[in-house]
Amino acid sequence: MQPQPESDAGGPASARALEDAEVTTAAAVRSLKVLIVDDEPPARQRLRDLLSDAAAECPNRVVGEATNGLEAIEQALASQPDVVLMDIQMPGMTGLEAARHLLSMPRRPAVVFITAYDEFALQAFEVRALDYLMKPVRLARLTEALGRVRPLRPGDAEALSPRRHFCCTERGRVWLVPVADVLYLRAELKYVTARTRQREYLLNESLVHLEKEFPGAYLRIHRNCLVARRHLAGFERMGEGEEQRWVAVLQDWPERLPVSRRQQHVIREFRG
Repeated sequence: MQPQPESDAGGPASARALEDAEVTTAAAVRSLKVLIVDDEPPARQRLRDLLSDAAAECPNRVVGEATNGLEAIEQALASQPDVVLMDIQMPGMTGLEAARHLLSMPRRPAVVFITAYDEFALQAFEVRALDYLMKPVRLARLTEALGRVRPLRPGDAEALSPRRHFCCTERGRVWLVPVADVLYLRAELKYVTARTRQREYLLNESLVHLEKEFPGAYLRIHRNCLVARRHLAGFERMGEGEEQRWVAVLQDWPERLPVSRRQQHVIREFRG
């Protein structure tokens, strides 16, 4: 009697297929998700080729490409990369500015700067860059950098020098709000409203953390409000009798912002 072929269900062939699938799945899980950011297409392709060569030693997969800092933020929010390989000098937002915003993400990617210039090295590490690679990038250096990718600590963003822009995500679009344009920051529920002369923006950040990041730039007049010193004209009393209260007056702005009793000491400090 001829031996019957093993059935597909439960046979050796099926077991091997399952084992191969598990190995493939495990490898995919271990793969680093990489975002490439460079304004030059040949440079992006070069990084793709190097990442392919490095895959045997450091499994990875490219989850997106961007040509400037703003696109990098948008792509990072959408793809949640483990590491961002980013040029520094790009049109619009530079890589250094983008790195500051990436640090404020709930899931912070590591940043490896890749540039043709060495004068930005100090600034790069001030924004917690994992590594700083010079072009043309060598495979060994890239592999070494990828092997050191670790998640950043939650407090890293607070230790940096202040940003020049706030980052606001609205309906899938990223808006950059110049810090210099913001009149005040006000906490509302789980968001912070940044008010400019044109409109309001919602920031997914903590008022306490913003106060720490911009020491001296904002004056706390209430537990839920920081006023930009550069736009503050002074303070005045409103109301009569028991209804009398202090309010902050902004330059060329009709809205008056209440000063809490606990924070009235800032009035004397501002005048002094």
